[in-house]
Amino acid sequence: MSVALVCMMNGNCQNIIDLHSHVITEDYLQFLKEHDALMDEGFPIPSWNVQKHLEFMQNAGIETSVLTMVAPHPYFGDIKQTIEQVRKFNDYCAELKENTNGKFKFCATLPLPDIDAAIKETRYVFDTLHADGVKLATNVYGQYLGDEVLDTLFSVLNEYHAVVIIHPHRPVNYPDNLLNSLPLALYEYPAETSRAICNMIARNVLARYNNIKIVVPHSGAYIPLAIKRMQSIYPIFRSKQLLNEIDFQKNLDCLWYDLAGNTTIESIKTMLQITTVDHILYGSDYPYADPRALINNANRLREELKQDFMLAPFAKMILSENARNLFSTNPMETVKYATEEDFLIRIAEIEVRSEYLNDYMEIGKEIAQTSMEKENGVICLLPLQSKDNPTHFRILEIYRNATAYQNHITTEHFLKYKQLSVDMVKSLELIDMQSVNYKGLSDILKKLN
Repeated sequence: MSVALVCMMNGNCQNIIDLHSHVITEDYLQFLKEHDALMDEGFPIPSWNVQKHLEFMQNAGIETSVLTMVAPHPYFGDIKQTIEQVRKFNDYCAELKENTNGKFKFCATLPLPDIDAAIKETRYVFDTLHADGVKLATNVYGQYLGDEVLDTLFSVLNEYHAVVIIHPHRPVNYPDNLLNSLPLALYEYPAETSRAICNMIARNVLARYNNIKIVVPHSGAYIPLAIKRMQSIYPIFRSKQLLNEIDFQKNLDCLWYDLAGNTTIESIKTMLQITTVDHILYGSDYPYADPRALINNANRLREELKQDFMLAPFAKMILSENARNLFSTNPMETVKYATEEDFLIRIAEIEVRSEYLNDYMEIGKEIAQTSMEKENGVICLLPLQSKDNPTHFRILEIYRNATAYQNHITTEHFLKYKQLSVDMVKSLELIDMQSVNYKGLSDILKKLN
């Protein structure tokens, strides 16, 4: 059965790019078995093969999957073995990518904790294998991201403008007795991810090497909470010279977030407290869950994005375009979002419950006036009421660009409008529009002035 036919049957022609999936080779499984490490992360390593992965992608509507090595990291005290295993893995991934017609990208593994070997492998995977990025563990047996010893490696990754996918690994000195009731994936993985990222931010690693694009797994882990706490208590520690100066925004600008393990609208909105919608990426975590469950998750996310009036305009960005931009090294290849000459235009069709008509007209008038007065990015919010059916409204919305819209839906006045109107609105449909004559639109706006 062709991919096109499957897409037609499942309604999955979204061309998703999956930023979080794994490849598990027989060589690596045998290596872990020899070191009695198959259960080091507290969870059985699943089976994997190319054909099953491609079948999952087809059924889920995934165009491309980005592959990384699973945990644990292949270091058990003998760095020569690590270098050998890493090279085998990276060569395999490069061959897989070449032989599957763009179905796979890969982020190479580096033979840490040896910095010199990791730098040598970095140059090999980018210059020879044309890797799409690298994968780094949150820690390699105690060598944590953000450690000063890694600065030389990060300077090289910065030179290559590398995409770096982070993945949690078992922390050092984790109390084994807790694994019986609290597996790593339930709590410690998000904590481990947050620990590593916060350590990097505290040392301004991302701000100093800001050509690197870091992908944070699992919907940002606990970072939205951790960053707010860091920012609130930072002045106290800074005043006592217990921390160096931190450029929070410059660090955060280098972070992207995949949705693996928590593909929900709620998780996206939580991440939007510390990032922008163009830094959010789809991730499946294949093959660590039943493919049927992952397909259901992908379909549910599509539907939730379609129905959520705050995020619906950005569904394609989250599912694919952000990933294309992440891996683009040529600015001319970057997916074009709305610019100052390319407005975001939409018609909102709203039916209001009759008993709330007057109240809705009041708050509708307030949100339109406040947005126009306070937001430069809001060009037009023009509510129109049907003469024949007063409970039906159409709102012409024009924003300077997609970023202006995203800023608009996070403002205090919009959130107030949303909260007050939630019970008043019987139905809402958002229709994306485009002008067939931008000059004509500009002339209209000038004439109104």
